[in-house]
Amino acid sequence: MIRNGRGAAGGAEQPGPGGRRAVRVWCDGCYDMVHYGHSNQLRQARAMGDYLIVGVHTDEEIAKHKGPPVFTEEERYKMVQAIKWVDEVVPAAPYVTTLETLDKYHCDFCVHGNDITLTVDGRDTYEEVKQAGRYRECKRTQGVSTTDLVGRMLLVTKAHHSSQEMSSEYREYADSFGKCPGGRNPWTGVSQFLQTSQKIIQFASGKEPQPGETVIYVAGAFDLFHIGHVDFLEKVHRLAERPYIIAGLHFDQEVNHYKGKNYPIMNLHERTLSVLACRYVSEVVIGAPYAVTAELLSHFKVDLVCHGKTEIIPDRDGSDPYQEPKRRGIFRQIDSGSNLTTDLIVQRIITNRLEYEARNQKKEAKELAFLEAARRQAAQPLGERDGDF
Repeated sequence: MIRNGRGAAGGAEQPGPGGRRAVRVWCDGCYDMVHYGHSNQLRQARAMGDYLIVGVHTDEEIAKHKGPPVFTEEERYKMVQAIKWVDEVVPAAPYVTTLETLDKYHCDFCVHGNDITLTVDGRDTYEEVKQAGRYRECKRTQGVSTTDLVGRMLLVTKAHHSSQEMSSEYREYADSFGKCPGGRNPWTGVSQFLQTSQKIIQFASGKEPQPGETVIYVAGAFDLFHIGHVDFLEKVHRLAERPYIIAGLHFDQEVNHYKGKNYPIMNLHERTLSVLACRYVSEVVIGAPYAVTAELLSHFKVDLVCHGKTEIIPDRDGSDPYQEPKRRGIFRQIDSGSNLTTDLIVQRIITNRLEYEARNQKKEAKELAFLEAARRQAAQPLGERDGDF
């Protein structure tokens, strides 16, 4: 078990309001390519109780039931651990959620989104806890899923966002990829996520820097927020006894300028929520200027500016975007110890393209079969129902 935040002191969570026993909540999942949809599920689950335990499945279990994961189990454990609403992570959690698991970790109930999770043989993984009344549901975040992100990356590898004429190979690939029996292709469109001020408020801490805190500024795309970003932010967080980290996120057009025609894969609104969910980040500047200016440093009363070991690309006029913090002697380059980048994630997808295509199609086919079985079951007269499907 990996304990976090509120549950770190002595390995015991704080009692609930009024001194009552703390309500312990269980969530589990693959948490592959952790995104703001996962974070929003965990935020909602945490709000239903006092202490949140998250079980993460192994690579072997995911490969058996869904197909190959993008990230290793160790990477996925660490990504979930970095989400600020998580108190404890349980590695190698079973794929099917049972009462035995809930009892083992003294959890009152489990929480899952209002989407379908099936085993390799098409059964509901939460069937047992649902029947026992120890299941709660939260709203699924519309507009994003791991399958969707994989689809974006697969298409981004050829003519995505390109004005050049597509090759016949690409046209055939784009036309056929991910189509369900009805002919709908869910992967070729842009993100369907709609940002609202309420969503930002739900994710933001709402806390301003306090006297004695060290204000540290970092900036970048933070696209497909991943373990490389987490390792970097964790190292930055350790630089001060009481850090207050502000992350500046560049506009999509700016990221596109310095990263190339295919990026960013996530738009600014999606990237904002992904970074806000990280326990090491206190505040996010949405659409930060590329150059770290004197005005920005003064406005946020920045004590330290940090950048990773990735190349610092000059501004449009050829100047160093970190010129001002360097002049003030408050610039630090931090080695995260991780070599993972957004480019490497995309390369993993490209390398295993056929497997990921098959995974996406298999997932959708299983869900359609489950829904069709449920529809047929509901249409039968009560006396003829099997009570199972």
